[in-house]
Amino acid sequence: MALLTLPPLSLYIHIPWCVQKCPYCDFNSHQAEQKNNTLNELDYVDALKNDLQLESQFTYGRKLSSIFFGGGTPSIFSAHSIAAILNHAKKIIGFENDIEITLEANPGTFEQEKFAGFYAAGVNRLSIGVQSFNEKHLQTLGRIHNSDEAKRAISIAKKAGFNNINIDIMHGLPQQSVDDAMKDLQQAIDCSPQHISWYQLTIEANTAFYRQPPTLPNDDILADIQERGSLLLTDNGFAQYEISAFSKNNQRSLHNLNYWQFGDYLGVGAGAHGKITDINNGRIIRRQKTRLPDHYLKNAKAPKTKQHTVATHELNIEFMMNALRLIEGVPSDFFEKRTGLALAEIQDSLTELQQQQLLAEASTHIKTTPLGQRFLNVVLEKLSAEEKINVDGLQTGKQ
Repeated sequence: MALLTLPPLSLYIHIPWCVQKCPYCDFNSHQAEQKNNTLNELDYVDALKNDLQLESQFTYGRKLSSIFFGGGTPSIFSAHSIAAILNHAKKIIGFENDIEITLEANPGTFEQEKFAGFYAAGVNRLSIGVQSFNEKHLQTLGRIHNSDEAKRAISIAKKAGFNNINIDIMHGLPQQSVDDAMKDLQQAIDCSPQHISWYQLTIEANTAFYRQPPTLPNDDILADIQERGSLLLTDNGFAQYEISAFSKNNQRSLHNLNYWQFGDYLGVGAGAHGKITDINNGRIIRRQKTRLPDHYLKNAKAPKTKQHTVATHELNIEFMMNALRLIEGVPSDFFEKRTGLALAEIQDSLTELQQQQLLAEASTHIKTTPLGQRFLNVVLEKLSAEEKINVDGLQTGKQ
């Protein structure tokens, strides 16, 4: 068995409230009714501080390399609250000098004063959930902003000082043509962000779209959208580094890279997940907080947390499901350092996939070929079919 080493450490902070729940969203988000005081912003900030204090036991001397405020809609909180959370994290854990701090926001919740406040609080990257610039599609998606508001929000963000902005854009929307999708993408490009997350709408369980499915474009249209969109982004200077992530001037999402490279992250907030290398006991653990905001707040001094050790036979596929999303893959030695497993245990499968031209024949990296990216599910199925992984002389079969 290989020796586990500590990877970089990130922090995910979940803000579970939105102004309005979108019909495609299966995230842990809840509509906030501020007039009835159901937002509980101040109480929630206090609960996050307590939560973070407890999670700090898993830092093992590391400082935070990135922080991500996700939701819900984190920009529904005041800049004062965001600053209080960041100040607490810096005090009890500490920040790397080049820390990336991202806050998700929707155009419908923006105000110029708030933007400046987020920037002053220490947020240095915004991820703006535009999704579409087409008014008809925005209505179908249940968005509360229009196209002009989205463009104005991006402009306000730049004036506030942000020079690292991501725009989320969906494709494969109900009744969307190829031309519609390209117009959306071109308008996102014209806003001159440093990063674009361009991903296909999928119908998830426990959503309004699942209960009443809309008519989506057929496979041929989806393939044309994917092909033309990728070319459009490339032609405009955006390099694809992950399945749905494109950046200019190498301004990649450091936080998401840490996920995909099987790094560690603390998770605080209702329903937040964390993944930790327990270096003392030589294991990988996953932690999840109680999901409902009311339950989380009722146990604010000691949030209820589920914890389990990732089984040895699951580590291989958990690592690969993340790492192979990256176009460049990951250094080969990451597998052993971040799972504690010997790469030799899966070498037969790697060799077979290389022979099928699904994995690149590179000694320094584990990565797919362009064909492997297209058939990533096939690659993962093969890697998950490993029947035995040898650990200290013991054989652990797949369960």
